[in-house]
Amino acid sequence: MNPIRRRRLLWVLALVVAAGLAASLVAMALTRNVAYLYTPHEVISGAAGPDVASGQARFRLGGMVAKDSFSREEGSLESRFDVIDGDGRMTVVYQGILPDLFREDQSVVATGRMRGDHFVAEEVLAKHDETYMPKEVADKMGQAHAKHDVEAPDAGAQ
Repeated sequence: MNPIRRRRLLWVLALVVAAGLAASLVAMALTRNVAYLYTPHEVISGAAGPDVASGQARFRLGGMVAKDSFSREEGSLESRFDVIDGDGRMTVVYQGILPDLFREDQSVVATGRMRGDHFVAEEVLAKHDETYMPKEVADKMGQAHAKHDVEAPDAGAQ
C-alpha cells in the first residue's frame, strides 16, 4: 500500500474510533441522568427493581398527596407527606420550600431516592391547575382504578 493511502486509512480509522468514543460518552451521560417514574405500589412491591428499593437509583415518585398526611415542624423546612396511588402509600421527606400549588389530595411528582422505608425528595413538582395530572401518573392511576373497579374522575370535568 502506498503511503498516501495508508495515511488516509489511518485518518478514517481515527475518525471512526473518535465517533464511537463520543457516542459512548453521550450514551453514558444520558443513562446517568435518566430518572424513571414509579408509583408507591411499584416501589413497595419490588416491581421497580432492586436498585430503586435499595436507594442506589434516583427516580421520580408519582401519585396523589394523601389527605391529612402533610406535616412540618415549627421553624423547619423539612416537610413530610404521604403519596398514594390506589395500591400503595409511601412517606416522602423533603427539605426545602414546596411549590405554591402543592396541596393535599392533588397530584405530585417528586425526584429523589429511597432511604430505608421512606422516599427522600430532592425536588417536588406540583400540578399547574385543577385539571392537570402528568400523563405518566394519570396512566398509572387509571390502571389502579381499573384494578380496584373504581370509577375514574372525568378528565374534562371542572
